[in-house]
Amino acid sequence: MSRNDSPETTLPEAPHAEEHSAEGLASKLNWLRAGVLGANDGIVSVAAVVVGVAGATQEVGPIVVAGAAAVVGGAISMALGEYVSVSSQRDAQRALVAKEREELATMPEEELEELTQLYEAKGLSRPTAERVAQELTEKDALRAHLETELHIDEDDIPSPWSAAIASAVSFLVGAALPFLMAILLPPSIRIPATFVAVLVALALTGAVGAYLGGAKGTRAAIRTIIGGALALAVTWGIGAWLGTSVA
Repeated sequence: MSRNDSPETTLPEAPHAEEHSAEGLASKLNWLRAGVLGANDGIVSVAAVVVGVAGATQEVGPIVVAGAAAVVGGAISMALGEYVSVSSQRDAQRALVAKEREELATMPEEELEELTQLYEAKGLSRPTAERVAQELTEKDALRAHLETELHIDEDDIPSPWSAAIASAVSFLVGAALPFLMAILLPPSIRIPATFVAVLVALALTGAVGAYLGGAKGTRAAIRTIIGGALALAVTWGIGAWLGTSVA
């Protein structure tokens, strides 16, 4: 037997482990990026509300009421949206797992051939693909098919409750900045200081979100600054107009 025919060089154990590790890292980065974007939503939406009310009145009471409503309502909305979205994703993944388990129980030979062909498509020779498929099937047939065919880890199906809580918390973290600045600062600097703080925070969240997504941070930061500035300017203008017209 030559060296190239030895089991150590034909079985793709190390690449498979590296691929699985990379998928786990990508999943964690996606969750972190979603948290950053949730904080960004909290910054923009609550800042728009408090700046709009501050444009209409200098009294702290209305700003507190409107800001608190925006913070609580936004956090609940984010949590509900994330819960529904992840629940749908989890249900779909569980359905795929159940289907794959049934196919393995009712037609194991066909599933073994399918797994072999999948490894052939990855570049393995037919004999090596057959051996790998056979050994993985003997070890854990369901896991082998889920990872190779569907790219699903049965132990890593997301929890909708975890996603909902994470989304609400990230929104609250972002919303805290404009809310606290709007109610704690004196009227003379309330609006301009909130503008500056919010735009700086948006630049940071935009850059971090872009970095985690593999994009250029500068361009993303500029986009979020422009979008945030536009939202604040429009809501402040509407608040000032309504405050004047009502008065």
